Amino acid sequence: MTAGSQTLTRLPEWLRRSLPPASAVKTHNTLGKYNLNTVCESALCPNRSECYSRKTATFMILGDVCTRSCGFCAIRAGKGLPVEADEPTRVAFAARDLGLRYVVVTSVARDDLQDEGAGHFAQTIRALRCEIPNVQIEVLTPDFHARRELIQTVVDARPEVFNHNIETVHRLQKSVRPQASMTRSLAVLRMIKELDPARVTKSGIMLGLGETEAEVFEAALALRSVQCDILTIGQYLPPSREHLPLKKYIEPDYFKQLADQIRPMGFKEVFAGPYVRSSYHAGEVFDAASMEAVS
Repeated sequence: MTAGSQTLTRLPEWLRRSLPPASAVKTHNTLGKYNLNTVCESALCPNRSECYSRKTATFMILGDVCTRSCGFCAIRAGKGLPVEADEPTRVAFAARDLGLRYVVVTSVARDDLQDEGAGHFAQTIRALRCEIPNVQIEVLTPDFHARRELIQTVVDARPEVFNHNIETVHRLQKSVRPQASMTRSLAVLRMIKELDPARVTKSGIMLGLGETEAEVFEAALALRSVQCDILTIGQYLPPSREHLPLKKYIEPDYFKQLADQIRPMGFKEVFAGPYVRSSYHAGEVFDAASMEAVS
């Protein structure tokens, strides 16, 4: 991997997706019934059709307008929308109707709120546990400005997995997510383990933004230094021409090679591939990490 630009006009064969199957309609209709947002839709996730066909989705709470503007993300930025008090219950009802046993909940950044949305995460976790017996929950949160009391609020609700992404290597942080930093994100992951050493932590990075292999290894080691348990690695795909340009397509074999090299650093699981995203096959990744932990 190098930082050199490429003229990238067509998707390589390994990145092409088929049309959505009819089974995706039930998920779409259920989300519409409860008037819910998903990161699948708002972030233009390329896995949307596959996940919907498997009757799963990543619920996005606290609206669909983000108070931060990251160079890679398709979610619109602006003033945060009013918080809907019944949204946690609607998320729980939708997850129940879809028959989910592993639920992923994320949100836009809400720097405008006093608690930056931490309380809403906790309420959503509690609503899911009330509605679905033995549900397993993964949260993917903003950094909450590394405020310990806000991280404590989410940790106390006891999600099985607490995910917070660093997104890219240290050198590229300012262009990829100018209102965040690697240092702050690592502090978040460190705090989670300090507050609850048994809580599974997770983070993710994208490739193809101009990072070097050495920088990827450096980022992985930084995550292990704060005891991050699970790492996801995927291909960056620009949502539009207005977003950060793609520098390189990464071949599938390289993702496998990278995972095999990084896993021995101490991660319970490294899930890597062109279409891997934070919540892609999240339940299976958690199961794999859990098996590794007891082996």
